[in-house]
Amino acid sequence: MSAVASINDLAVSFATDAGPVRAVDGVSLEVRPGEVLAVVGESGSGKTVTAKAILGLLPATATTRGAVVLTARDGTTTDVVSVSGARLREVRGRDVAMVFQEPSSVLNPVYTVGRQIAEGLRAHGKVSKKEARRRAIEVLGTVGIPDPEERVDHYPHQFSGGQKQRIVIAMALVLNPGLIVADEPTTALDVTVQAEILELLRRLRDDTGTAIVLITHNMGVVADLADRVAVMYQGEVVESAPVKDLFSDPQAEYTRALLGAVPRIGEGVARAAARLEARPEGWHDAEPVVRAEGLTITYPGRFRQPSFTAVDDVSFTIRPGEVLGLVGESGSGKTTIARAIAGLTPVSGGSLEVLGAQMNGARGRRLRTMRPRLGFVFQDPATSFNPLLTIAECVAEPLVVHGRARTPEAARRRVDELLEAVQLPRSYGDRFPHELSGGQRQRASLARGLALDPELLVADEPTSALDVSVQAKVLELFTELQAELGFACLFVSHDLAVVDLLADRIAVLYRGRLVEEGTGAEVLGSPREDYTRRLLASLPVPDPVAQAERRQTWETLAEPSVR
Repeated sequence: MSAVASINDLAVSFATDAGPVRAVDGVSLEVRPGEVLAVVGESGSGKTVTAKAILGLLPATATTRGAVVLTARDGTTTDVVSVSGARLREVRGRDVAMVFQEPSSVLNPVYTVGRQIAEGLRAHGKVSKKEARRRAIEVLGTVGIPDPEERVDHYPHQFSGGQKQRIVIAMALVLNPGLIVADEPTTALDVTVQAEILELLRRLRDDTGTAIVLITHNMGVVADLADRVAVMYQGEVVESAPVKDLFSDPQAEYTRALLGAVPRIGEGVARAAARLEARPEGWHDAEPVVRAEGLTITYPGRFRQPSFTAVDDVSFTIRPGEVLGLVGESGSGKTTIARAIAGLTPVSGGSLEVLGAQMNGARGRRLRTMRPRLGFVFQDPATSFNPLLTIAECVAEPLVVHGRARTPEAARRRVDELLEAVQLPRSYGDRFPHELSGGQRQRASLARGLALDPELLVADEPTSALDVSVQAKVLELFTELQAELGFACLFVSHDLAVVDLLADRIAVLYRGRLVEEGTGAEVLGSPREDYTRRLLASLPVPDPVAQAERRQTWETLAEPSVR
């Protein structure tokens, strides 16, 4: 069968003030009908640049050499690199479509989803409003949106994160393209929703014969969905092989390192035992730094909408020096609890005692005395850092706010120590946030969280957007700092393997309630609750043979609405 897309000796460089930067260097790949090609590699390897070159979406600063030939379902061919802008607009959507990483940044908040799906139809031909609406309802049903006849008139904010990703896939599918380019389509999703999206992509490939180029850093997703894998490093393809061959017998040293960096469930048992053995005698009886008893958090309703209980009667403790992993799907209440501990979300009922301060009804002075003893690492440092401040000024901010230093300049010595502690050169303090990679920004965010030598650190999904090699470095760094400084930590994540590596105990939330709690060996090794078993089955593992078995288990355990 002829290739849907054929990339021949593709090279892409970008013009910068410091001279041209080569992002892709001599890449050659083919994708055939009904095939899933996964392109993997760490940040900066050229994955996304290659994907955007397939659709001709590179910026004006890019210089492209080589050929990217697309073959439509009717057999016509187009070299994306050499055609005009008008021809590119004809090809996009009809021959090739893209599913972007963050659906919230793609969907227009002021238009209904039906109108946005119909927009692609009407851009490529004369289609009546009635017919466009019918096709939009049809494709929403295809991607599994319930009640599509009604939901077609809803706005993006009325859908969950997983449903918005399905809508973006529907927008890509509506013109029946021969190729879909999916750029990190499951990165920001929890494991249960991720499993649903992967099942959807698999079904669409089988039902429509659409080829998929999957850009991802999640090797479990690759093992679950891909037929072939291309591994990129520094702009070049260092290895390309069928998925089973690549995982069983990787040839390139970089591929072996990439697979070796993937965390696996079960690896944390020995680490947890070593941490427990190193703790002083009587540690277990120490006064907890966090004690929640019957914790309830309710968001009041507005505009005649009823109130919503996000956290319902939850009880747990965190002792000094202990890491508690908090896991669960989106909407389970993880981030709400994290924000309540930091005093950013008010407590509605029950008791929440943090570092000796009662948070239920806490205001003003009580919070001000507690907050210097607490650090917070946000999920996305790109949005939590002020883009107008340098990294040194961002890291120094807690020191200035709490009176430890008069100005960022006066705190620079402490900032340099913090940057070196998180393995960043002190010269990076003079850079702005956009000048650092995602992994570097996350290390700087960790430095800011530790600036005040906190007794308690709250880390909200700190590694979810990092590729596996950078994630491995950040996790190793976190482990070393936690052992050295001895702070307690609430570690919020949807990645069970990451939590297994770091946490002494794991708490599982489901729809605002705590359904299971225990050590990693207890919760992940022999879970008691069906929901925990479903979470485990949803987590893809970097082994195609084992993942096929887990997929069958997930299909058995999954709720009927997602099968």
